[in-house]
Amino acid sequence: MYEKFGLYINGRWVSAEAGKTAEVLSPVTEKPLGLVPSASAADTAAAVDSAEGGLTALRGLDGFARADALHSIADEMTRRAAEAAKINVLETGKPIAQAEREWVLATDQFRWYAEEARRIYGRIIPSRVPGGRFEVTREPVGIVGVFTAWNFPAALPARKIAPALAAGCSVVLRPSSQTPGVAMVLVDCIHAAGLPDGAVNFVTGSTSATYDVVMADARVRKVSLTGSTRVGQQMIRDAAATVKKVSMELGGNAPCIIHDDADLETALDMSVATKFANAGQVCVTADRFFVHESLHDAFVTGFVARAKKIILGDGMDPATGMGPLINARRLSEIDSIVAEAVKSGATLELGGSRATAFNAGHFYQPTVLTNVTDDMRVFAEENFGPIAAITRFTEDDEVLTRANASEMGLSAYAFTRSPERARLAVAALKSGMVGINSFALAASEAPFGGTNYSGMGREGGTEGIEDYLDTKLAQIVF
Repeated sequence: MYEKFGLYINGRWVSAEAGKTAEVLSPVTEKPLGLVPSASAADTAAAVDSAEGGLTALRGLDGFARADALHSIADEMTRRAAEAAKINVLETGKPIAQAEREWVLATDQFRWYAEEARRIYGRIIPSRVPGGRFEVTREPVGIVGVFTAWNFPAALPARKIAPALAAGCSVVLRPSSQTPGVAMVLVDCIHAAGLPDGAVNFVTGSTSATYDVVMADARVRKVSLTGSTRVGQQMIRDAAATVKKVSMELGGNAPCIIHDDADLETALDMSVATKFANAGQVCVTADRFFVHESLHDAFVTGFVARAKKIILGDGMDPATGMGPLINARRLSEIDSIVAEAVKSGATLELGGSRATAFNAGHFYQPTVLTNVTDDMRVFAEENFGPIAAITRFTEDDEVLTRANASEMGLSAYAFTRSPERARLAVAALKSGMVGINSFALAASEAPFGGTNYSGMGREGGTEGIEDYLDTKLAQIVF
């Protein structure tokens, strides 16, 4: 299904220089979906060369012209929604409804930043020099290197490319090698909008042939990553050599506090649906459920009852509620985390093993653990899988302290009917984002991102374009 695409350099789809290819495997069947080109270092260097020309051309377009182009991209994305969603399901295994929703969210990024492109403002500052004034203007930072994870192969590139183009920056995109097809469709939608050649470039291939080349090139002035904390730490070190700007959304280990005054049924309905979306392979999903002792048993009973109803299967089947994990390595890791927790004293309420109903695929049962202690790996680290780890708490001060006992700080949640308690949670939780009676944090109009080991910078909202702009000051005297 990749035959009509390839690498995208200087406004054209091309083959890899050496003709090398790599297989993309289905997480459902474990069979090849097709072959994609594997870029050489020379291919990636050509993409950066192309981006240099694209940057010059984009600088010649005013904000209104860039806005029109971004709206055109969104129009094309809407037209090709069914194609993109199908490829997303084939590559990730997620249910088709989730893939369709993701493409809508990705499209909305281009709509939002089309309007932001018209509103890149400067300002005038009075000067102490007689006859003078300060002028503050905003300029594109330059070429941007974009690196994205596999779990949201449409939304993650869109969150980075849309603000980059709105700001007037050119892009070299390197998506996950496990899910290149959705990004290919996205880039093809950008191609159809008629932006200057080189505005967006796309490469797939090994780390040494893609990432290393982009990071070493001084012409690339900013890099944006969605990935693991380990990769983010390495990127910061690599960016230092050429003093690139860096923004990144890394791992999470989100707490979810269920207070004694919570609407239990609402909390259960939302928690189960969110926890097992994309088989739990979501950075902002709740990993650690802290439930007040007065609601704990009812919460566990309701959670297990709802999780039992989730249908595992191929995401193309509309009845499927949860698909497979992305690969065998992830499956083995989840199995290990659960086994270690049970060995340490956790109680297995549901699941806890690979789904045996399938002859192939990386399927793992929705899993619920109780009697979990804060020092267990399933609780202390991001599990990135379909595991709900549940523990009790008694006092508000206690639970907030325990919830904050993590190096991560991406998202946090609390369910309560009390406005006072809600405000306390928002103020006290050490996290870039907090949801009160809601898990809906990702929206084009709102800044998305974390603190501490969960990253830096924001994607979405008016804040999302800031990292793609440099500020210039001029003192003008007449």
